[in-house]
Amino acid sequence: MPHPSRTAQEIATQPGDWRTAAALAATGPAGLPRRGERVAVVGCGTSWFVAQAYAALRESGGHGETDAFAASEFPRARRYDRVLAITRSGTTTEVLRLLEGTDLPTTAVTACTDQPVAAAAGHLVDLGFADERSVVQTRFATTVLALLRAHLEQEEALPAGVRTVAEAAADAESAVAWQVPDELVALEQISFLGAGWTNGLAQEAGLKMREAALAWTEAYPAMEYRHGPVSITAPGRAAWMLGELPAGLAAEVAAVGGRLVADSGPGGLDPLADLVRVHRLAVALAAHRGLDPDAPRNLTRSIVLG
Repeated sequence: MPHPSRTAQEIATQPGDWRTAAALAATGPAGLPRRGERVAVVGCGTSWFVAQAYAALRESGGHGETDAFAASEFPRARRYDRVLAITRSGTTTEVLRLLEGTDLPTTAVTACTDQPVAAAAGHLVDLGFADERSVVQTRFATTVLALLRAHLEQEEALPAGVRTVAEAAADAESAVAWQVPDELVALEQISFLGAGWTNGLAQEAGLKMREAALAWTEAYPAMEYRHGPVSITAPGRAAWMLGELPAGLAAEVAAVGGRLVADSGPGGLDPLADLVRVHRLAVALAAHRGLDPDAPRNLTRSIVLG
């Protein structure tokens, strides 16, 4: 049996990483958003999609107005009580430029506290235990969201119907053990769908499949699926819902001959744990196509601009 890729090994640590993050949240790390603060959450790539998920969770839970931006698109004329930056490497150029160029209070969540972000941010939250050697992010990103989600639990601001991080970690155990079906590996195309906080997860799912396996994937809010994206669904292609499936969507997918994957939401997996299954599928598809998920095409671990 071939040795698991580094990416696959890191994917498998996520349940434990989330529990560690929840324990960290319970200590009240300095710099995390306080109830009522108007917060901008920024990042690049995967970190931007995590920012989107957290922003929707925080605002819908009543903790405070929260916007998410790609760091390069931050509206500098707006006033916020805090900028929360997510950067695994601590070296991402757009994030550093934003932190260094704003007079707003700033906090950075990073895996590398010995990098330039340490001098650029007002507060640091250290997630070094979830750092990765892989280029393609998996465990750091989900652990950031676990930390921020657990912090909302501590603040009694978790939206109704969203499970605790402990429950999500238990679901992630089964996701790590999940055997990827051959019929999913054989799919030509997948449209990932989300709603509310899982929109960010859907975007991240699509990105992960593209990065690791060069797959044809797209991502949309679930209710937007009917407004165009359904046109590409057909036999051999799928719609994958992260979270609760909207009424009528299953029939829409079936009518055009597509496959529906809808195993998260009420009565199913926590959507964050379902993202772990997407990680597993991305690695399996890469292997099927003769690709190395540890060496994705055209990518590096951190984007540092000249």
